Amino acid sequence: MAQLYLIRHGQASFGSQNYDQLSELGAQQATQLGNWWAQRDLNIHRIVTGALHRHQQTAVACIAGLRGQESSEVETTGWHMDAGFNEYHHHEVLARHVPEFDDPAEVKRFLTSKPDAGRAFQDIFSAAVARWMSGQHDAEYTETWHAFQQRCIRAFQQQLALDDGAKNIAIFTSGGTISAICQHVLGIPDAKFSELNWSLVNTGVTRIHVQPGRDGHHNRFALAYLNNFSHLEILNNPKCITYV
Repeated sequence: MAQLYLIRHGQASFGSQNYDQLSELGAQQATQLGNWWAQRDLNIHRIVTGALHRHQQTAVACIAGLRGQESSEVETTGWHMDAGFNEYHHHEVLARHVPEFDDPAEVKRFLTSKPDAGRAFQDIFSAAVARWMSGQHDAEYTETWHAFQQRCIRAFQQQLALDDGAKNIAIFTSGGTISAICQHVLGIPDAKFSELNWSLVNTGVTRIHVQPGRDGHHNRFALAYLNNFSHLEILNNPKCITYV
């Protein structure tokens, strides 16, 4: 039986001109996950990342922690990279709903404008995602909601189809991608996508058991756990638990 570990990237650089970089805290979160795995003698047999910098940076920091290395010492030869595990175009989705938010600086100004701005922004973003998912404005988006779903499922299935004997497979990806895969595995309706996505913690881990079906061909899935961030909780520091 194979185990797939879906890992959300560490905290990225939200509100900056380049979101696709881990913050200092994001790198620490990833290293802490690797340390946690090392303490549990977890062996990872296949490492997979999306094509985004934050995915790859999270993988390197995590594996460094797992192996007791510096990040610069981690050898990535033999790792798998698949853009199918990339996040949806969240900046585009937001900007199509609120055009002024096409400028990251405007988002940053909004978030510092009042004490409850974070909650207000979450409501705006949820409305932007609902607009994208509705299918009524597909021509305005680089990737439609349906195309995103199918891309994530296809990448997931392609990893299952590889016959290299790997038992523990770590996939470093994004929250939207993990949510789409969980939708597929559990039959979660589209209406719950945003709710699930918002709940995923940076470097939180979702573990899926994979077993051959009774016919010997079709895989059967079981969700062992969702969004596990025990490696951060043991630090007893709420500031280490982030969602962006």
